[in-house]
This record gives sequence, structure tokens and C-alpha cells, in this order.
Amino acid sequence: MPTETIQQKRHFNSDTFVLATINVLLVIICIVTLYPLIIVLSNSVSDPVAILEGRVRFLPVGFSLESYRKVLENKDIVRSFFNSLRYTLIGTFCNVVMTILAAYPLSRKDLVGRNVLMLGITFTMFFSGGMIPTFLVVRKLKMMNTMWAIIVPGVISTYNLIITRTFFQTNIPSELQDAALIDGCSNTKFLVQIVLPLSTTIIVIISMFYAVGHWNAYFGPILYFTRKAKYPLQVILRDIVMSAHAADMTASDAVLSTRFFEIERIKYATIIIASLPMIIVYPFVMKYFEKGVMMGAIKG
Repeated sequence: MPTETIQQKRHFNSDTFVLATINVLLVIICIVTLYPLIIVLSNSVSDPVAILEGRVRFLPVGFSLESYRKVLENKDIVRSFFNSLRYTLIGTFCNVVMTILAAYPLSRKDLVGRNVLMLGITFTMFFSGGMIPTFLVVRKLKMMNTMWAIIVPGVISTYNLIITRTFFQTNIPSELQDAALIDGCSNTKFLVQIVLPLSTTIIVIISMFYAVGHWNAYFGPILYFTRKAKYPLQVILRDIVMSAHAADMTASDAVLSTRFFEIERIKYATIIIASLPMIIVYPFVMKYFEKGVMMGAIKG
């Protein structure tokens, strides 16, 4: 057998082994990732007694949708869900607009002092004013118990700003800008009509980053909201989990309180409902997510 054929065969076997190993690892990672979600889903439609006795291992035990009915009847949970939805939509819109308005000028080579500005912006990734000064500023600006208290302080993420600026630098040719200016196109018109249509990838990726952050936020609302009617879903979920833990600590071994069963019934259903929006949205933006991260991280 010719030497070249032997080498090709060895190369083919080596590639096959590597691909098989990668596929096995991906399957294992997928199982490890999905298993907790499946357990939570099974617990959400199982009998609370079976959950407490540890009989729910994978499939539901005593299937029932009573927990979801209880969740939908709970006015606090329904109201907090729409609060989270409103905070996420409005907050993400503000984040994306402000990030683009900051990243585009910083991507321009003709901006005087842009390196100094970027140094100052990058500095904030490592050092910030701190929780107490931020709280005092928010209170001084009379933003307590308003959604602006959780939107304005973090309206621009430095990381998202950097990958957006890098995207503009590497994907918007300077010759295109020069040609547009020669044709009488203003900077604003160039940004709106040329840059933004060419930047769908990075807009989607930073929108996803911001949306996930807003949807999962609970510490900011705890600090700035004193009215329960303003709470997002994550804060209500936190209260439910803490209530379940408190009931577990105080309940006797012989007889568990009705309150504990009620909390245990709706806890897992609330977790599923809180996770659904991001799970539903992500598959539609996954291709933009992967492409945007690679462009912003590697080419920069």
C-alpha cells in the first residue's frame, strides 16, 4: 500500500476519533445542562408529597396542573410577570440606543481623543462608585420606586460597548463613510440609513445580553423598590423560595403545614414560567448570538 494512502487513512481515522469524542462530550454537556430543567419541570406538575419524599427523579409523579392554576390565580405573580416584561422591553431599548450612540463615535478614527475616552470607559469595568453612592444618587434624583432606578444606573454596559465599537470598526469600511460624506450624507443619516442596517448581528447580540440581564435582575429592585406592586417576577420568585425554606425549617416531621404544601406546589411552576421567555427567544437569535460574539471578541 502506498505511503500516501496510509497517511491519508491515518489522518481520516484521527479526524473521526476527534469528531466522535467532541460529539460524546457535547451530548454529556447537553444532558447535564437539561437535567436540572427537566427535574424542575417534572416537579412543577407532580404531587407535592412526592416531591418532599424525593420520589420525583426524572418523570412526574402524580401528574397535575394544579400548580400552574395556582400561579395564574396569584395576582402578585401575574403582576410581577408583566412588570418584568415592561422593565425588560423598555430597559433593553434604552440600553441598545445608548450603547450604539456611544460606540459609533468611538469607532470613528476622526474622533479626537477617542483613546483617552476609551481608557476612561474601560476603567469603569474594574472600578465603580459602589452600591451606597449609587443608591444615594438614585434617591437624590427621585427615581426610587420607578423603573428608571434599575435602568439608568446601568444604561450602558462597558463590555457591550466595546464589542459594539469593535464590530463597527471591523465591519463598516472607512471608505464607505468617506463616499457617503462626499455625497452629502450627514453623520446622523449615515448611522441610521447605512450603519444600522449593516449591524443587525451586533444589535441582536447586545439586545439579548441586555434583555437577559433585565429579566433576571432582582438585587436592584430590592434596593430601589419599597412597593410590592413594583416588584419584578424574580423578586417574587425569591420571596416564594425563601418562604418555602422558612416553612421547611418550622414544619414538624409528623405534620407539614398547609402553607408549606401550597408554597411547594407553586415554587417550581413559577421557576418554569420565569424561564420560559428567554428559552423561547434564544433559538431565534442563536445564529446572531454566535456570530456577534465571535466578531466582537476575536477581531477586536
